[in-house]
Amino acid sequence: MLSEPFKQSNESILLVEEWSHSFPSLTVGFTTKNDGFSESPFKSLNMGLHVDDLEQSVVKNRQKLSDLLNFPLNKWIGAQQTHETTVQWVSKEDAGNGSSEYESALRKTDGLITNQSGILLTMCYADCVPLYLIEPQTKLIGIAHAGWKGSVGNIAGKMVEKFESRGVTPDKIKVVIGPSICKTCYQVNHIVIDEIEKVTSSDQERPYTQVGNDQFQLDLHKLNTQLLLSRGVLKNNIAISTYCSSCDDHLFYSHRRDNGKTGRMMSFIGWKE
Repeated sequence: MLSEPFKQSNESILLVEEWSHSFPSLTVGFTTKNDGFSESPFKSLNMGLHVDDLEQSVVKNRQKLSDLLNFPLNKWIGAQQTHETTVQWVSKEDAGNGSSEYESALRKTDGLITNQSGILLTMCYADCVPLYLIEPQTKLIGIAHAGWKGSVGNIAGKMVEKFESRGVTPDKIKVVIGPSICKTCYQVNHIVIDEIEKVTSSDQERPYTQVGNDQFQLDLHKLNTQLLLSRGVLKNNIAISTYCSSCDDHLFYSHRRDNGKTGRMMSFIGWKE
């Protein structure tokens, strides 16, 4: 596996360093919770339009990110993110959906893919796993939102399938797995583990460790890595972040750590025109 893929650019943004250097027209990264306009408990750079924060504060935060990235807000595309596994191909015709209000976000969608320039794919998180995919020759890019439900539904594999449907073989796809809750911070019960057993093979190392009576520490990074490897993505093409949304409380919101009342970070990827 590759070393830490994210480098902090400023108070508000982590960028995928290698991709940003290799592809100057690519905008790709992840926001922190810092240097925004929202008040507690969403203090301060909350990107989520669906968490009972003031909409004008969230739009102001998004406009700030737009200015930092030099990527117009009306060119962003957002999804409802309902912890399912629907992946949508998007184009310039979808620009603006979900950018400034949740109602226009793409319905029942947790993955976005495109090869068009001039649009920014976005997703929001507060512990779930951000997945970033790219195949530079075809300019195919994608992001996905993988909590435990999306992970056991194999949204990672479905993203790869969408790339394959566009003529890309899995060995050509590069993946970054972004900041999310770490194994130590994420305990689940047998209901979750039973679902994981259905999608992992017996010859793979278990992506969880039992730590008590019906208590397991779950490594969502490892689970998604295993699903990507099973789908044909090469090990050397997968980079995994070491940032934890729960441990790194000075940088990130965490749904679990903050008892459900918190803001959202945003993943983003797009080719500039």
